[in-house]
Amino acid sequence: MATLDEEPMVIIVGAGPAGLATSACLNKLSIPNLILEKEDCYSPMWKKYSYDRVHLHLAKQFCQLPCIPFPPSSPTYIPKKQFIQYLDDYVSYFNITPLYSRKVEFAKFDESTKKWNVKVRNGNSGEMEEYFCKFLVVATGEASYPLIPDVPGLGNFNGEALHSTQYKNGDKFKGKSVLVVGCGNSGMEIALDLANHGANTSIIVRSPMHLISREMGYLGLMLLKYKVGYTVVDTIMVMLSKLMYGDISKYYGVKRPEEGPFASKIKYGKYPVFDVGTHRKIKSGEIQVLPAMKSVRGNDVVLENGKSHQFDVIVFATGFKRTTHNWLQGDDYLLNENGLPKPEFPQHWKGKNGLYCVGLSRRGLYGIAFDAQNIATHINSFL
Repeated sequence: MATLDEEPMVIIVGAGPAGLATSACLNKLSIPNLILEKEDCYSPMWKKYSYDRVHLHLAKQFCQLPCIPFPPSSPTYIPKKQFIQYLDDYVSYFNITPLYSRKVEFAKFDESTKKWNVKVRNGNSGEMEEYFCKFLVVATGEASYPLIPDVPGLGNFNGEALHSTQYKNGDKFKGKSVLVVGCGNSGMEIALDLANHGANTSIIVRSPMHLISREMGYLGLMLLKYKVGYTVVDTIMVMLSKLMYGDISKYYGVKRPEEGPFASKIKYGKYPVFDVGTHRKIKSGEIQVLPAMKSVRGNDVVLENGKSHQFDVIVFATGFKRTTHNWLQGDDYLLNENGLPKPEFPQHWKGKNGLYCVGLSRRGLYGIAFDAQNIATHINSFL
């Protein structure tokens, strides 16, 4: 079992924006740290698993990582290519050097040594490596492993089935019948992209949702920034949404949730849908809305209403699962079985025995910056 020659003070699990931000804040304080990343690059969700047309849904001032703002010349809503360039510059500036192809399989605090014992599978050699550190940071993100639901008959689907992380653009789907499963931001935007590329597009909508524009989201965040309460902000958001989109149940077959968009985000981790043009295509009939799927038979997708439709392709925009509980041992305080914090915001980032989490507060990149700076400051107070 291999070990690191020089023991880091802090080990960070995950080299997404959360891990990078934490490493940057620690580097700024000259605190030795090591990032372990299971993929072969940093920020793999952006570099390898995001679709081409994706933009940050929130204005850039709510999405920047600690210490380095976006350039003034950059657009308000940063596109994928520019965000990756921002991350590249960030990594270079702070001299962040993760270890890649390192999948953490075990981490436990040793009471006798007062250190974390971390065992890692090297994806290149297959060898198990062992590390020790005083502080451990879980930065595996809200989106860890792609989740495709267990739909009866899906394994025998005659067409192509893929997760949204495998979708790049609609070029190869022109003229094909494509079903998008999931009406979150990814699902709605992929449906729009498919329709724009000439696919016969349908989308499954089965859960209540809030539909807002980017401008509404910007207004809401600005109001929250100036200490306007969530209840008031949510009331304003719902009122504006009704004015702009009317009765959404007429088009989507679902109503708005009882909680407002920001309350839903914090309570359930469910983002409002930022409309970037999909609603207009649904309203015009260019994108067909369908209820939940029940099963698959050949090329036929059977729906809960008993009807069936033929499709060439199914894109599952059905989210992700976290597997932290599989490798993090002995923690009964910080993270629940879903890998999300048990403590309430704003104390959600701090566990016991030097355990921390970053980017799991359901507050996006803005939450990452908040967590990373607090963690670095807290660790520094012990040194």
